[in-house]
Amino acid sequence: MIRLFMNGAAASAGGGLTYLRNVLPHLARRSDCHTSVLLSPQFAREFVSLQNLAIIEMEDSSGALTRFVREQRLLPKLIGQSGAHVLISAGNFALWNSPVPQILLSRNSLYTSADFRRDLRARGQYSMLADTLFKGWIAKHSIRRAEVAVAPSRAFADDLEQWSGRKVLALHHGFDREAFAPGTGILPEEASRRLEQARDCLRLLFVSHYNYYRNFETLFRAMPILNHRLKGKVKLFLTCHLKPEKNPGSYRTDSALAVADRSHDGENIVELGAIPYGSLHHLYRACNIYVSPAYAESFAHPLIEAMSGGLPLVASDLRVHREICGDAALFFPRFSPEQLAERILQIQASPKLAETLASNGLRRARDFSWSSHVDQLLTLATQLANSSGPN
Repeated sequence: MIRLFMNGAAASAGGGLTYLRNVLPHLARRSDCHTSVLLSPQFAREFVSLQNLAIIEMEDSSGALTRFVREQRLLPKLIGQSGAHVLISAGNFALWNSPVPQILLSRNSLYTSADFRRDLRARGQYSMLADTLFKGWIAKHSIRRAEVAVAPSRAFADDLEQWSGRKVLALHHGFDREAFAPGTGILPEEASRRLEQARDCLRLLFVSHYNYYRNFETLFRAMPILNHRLKGKVKLFLTCHLKPEKNPGSYRTDSALAVADRSHDGENIVELGAIPYGSLHHLYRACNIYVSPAYAESFAHPLIEAMSGGLPLVASDLRVHREICGDAALFFPRFSPEQLAERILQIQASPKLAETLASNGLRRARDFSWSSHVDQLLTLATQLANSSGPN
């Protein structure tokens, strides 16, 4: 039996938490491994009922740098106490002097994104730029410290290789349709009401917290074009709020609000707010087209969720989007609201095209499996453990 130590302390929301929520139950069911997992107390309670896992809690620190320094000091002792053969670092930063072979999971595309750096400069967000550059330096050197670095897509792995000068393995994240749409969960009453009010409209969906790299502004600039062409019969549903006090993190929504105020009458962009994960599949099925305008991405779980829900996709023309979506999407230049609107109108005007894209998406979604991901991760860990010899 192989013994793993997974450092998931950095997971707080978004892709990191999605990863743990899907991978840890699969690891817990495996009889050929035992996993110790480091988590913040905030999220540890989600996993305490899982068998074959040892949950270790570490209080969240005030910032990434403080947490990184603390982990460098504490992790070697915790790994030794666990008897682990391999360390899996799940948060972009490696343990620089690991006592066992280390697999680093790298998934933050902002560290390599020139578009993100340009965007921050244009917004005058110099503090966030400095923070990103500093964390990027740690992430780059982390790739060089780990025995194996793993990215969730081949496109992002190629970016990391060019950036770091080290080989990076591509290992797709997975998707479990049964876990995502188990037949339970209902939409919040207000969301159901807003969707019902739009039953005669083309219903677009974008699932994301507000942040800069999701490129909300380009999507908002496309809305008046669609509103004009469809004579007001279009609604864009968001799973966030644009009011600053309701938006988590340090991303300022003033630019997006200004674009929205200038470009629409306030009625065709609907802020649903966060939807419980167990209810999301109902939201996908209630909409007509899924849209992803992001200019930086490493995998994009919502695209697979949308494909599994039978939605045709319109996505920015990134290599990672083409890799994940294949022939289930139409693509547009990432900063062109005009081309974004045209792709949406193409699908709206052709039920046959919409049906073909949706069918392709249902087929493509079946190519992603968390069980397969865990199998490959364990194979990699076993190879590292065997090559390093006994502890």
